[in-house]
Amino acid sequence: MRFSSLFGRWPAALPALLGALLTVGLPSFALADALAEAQRLMKQGQWSLAMERVDAHIRSAPRDAEGLFLKGVILSELGRPAEAIAAYTRLSEEHPELPEPYNNLAVLYAQQKQFEKARALLDMAIRAHPGFATAHENLADVYLKLASRSYEKALQLNPGSKQAKARLATISNVLAVPAGAEGKSLPAVRRDGDGAAQAGADSARSVPASGILPVTGETSGDAPPTGVAASDEASVREALLAWAAAWSQKDTRAYFELYAADFRRPGGMSRKAWEAERTQRLGRSGKETIEVDDIRVSFVDGKAIARFRQDYRSASVKSSVVKTFIFVKSGDRWLIQEERSG
Repeated sequence: MRFSSLFGRWPAALPALLGALLTVGLPSFALADALAEAQRLMKQGQWSLAMERVDAHIRSAPRDAEGLFLKGVILSELGRPAEAIAAYTRLSEEHPELPEPYNNLAVLYAQQKQFEKARALLDMAIRAHPGFATAHENLADVYLKLASRSYEKALQLNPGSKQAKARLATISNVLAVPAGAEGKSLPAVRRDGDGAAQAGADSARSVPASGILPVTGETSGDAPPTGVAASDEASVREALLAWAAAWSQKDTRAYFELYAADFRRPGGMSRKAWEAERTQRLGRSGKETIEVDDIRVSFVDGKAIARFRQDYRSASVKSSVVKTFIFVKSGDRWLIQEERSG
């Protein structure tokens, strides 16, 4: 399932509404700068600082749709789904004409395996905007998940049912088809000729709803492109599972061996500083369990793009986030070159 961008598609009345909201409390250029700064920090992975900018913006414009939406995005990336749900719920209550908050709420509930709630929210998104393709795709995924659960229950009650086995296998195959790592842009705020703040779909400072830049030129499908061996997808999946196991076991040596020499460290920090930070993080006391699920692998320009859900559990924290890893091949191994949230 995919999160959606709030401003990839404007309801007819929303530009005027947003322009009016942005004039509340502070001059529009000040609010625009606050959101632009928040989006810049999001692209750098500085989620806590971005949250500070967005919270300051919301204090000045409490009902601003873009600010509330960005808050939901950041909370999701910070692994705080309950608060993200609260932010999207507030946005849907204050702007019921927008389908995107319903869609993103549905994704969060689906990550928690609350598929009936997700289905109801996607129905609301589609009622708000019948032509919202992402919501239709996500609704189809939810129905497949619900069907899978029902067939699994049928097999528990009647293990010999060939029909249930065949249909469950078909659904599992459909859900396993790679879907690429597509992203939709969330425009930065720009000013029109009169200085009013508006969303610009053509803005060069845009980021997807997940807060990361999209990978361009991607391909997806059942078979890897020319130059990629059929076994490479399995190797990428194995590397991802090894990464999760190394983290769970606090095996820093195995963990660092899974990263390419040109790994793009967050914030441009040195490899030495990054390894020191991760060593400290993995060395925390207490048991941690990291599991990866819903892995989808695609290939472009000799690289592998793995999109998956990461479930994290410790004695005090439980979170679920969507991540995208870019892998490069070194010899016969696939190594992590870049990590992205969303």
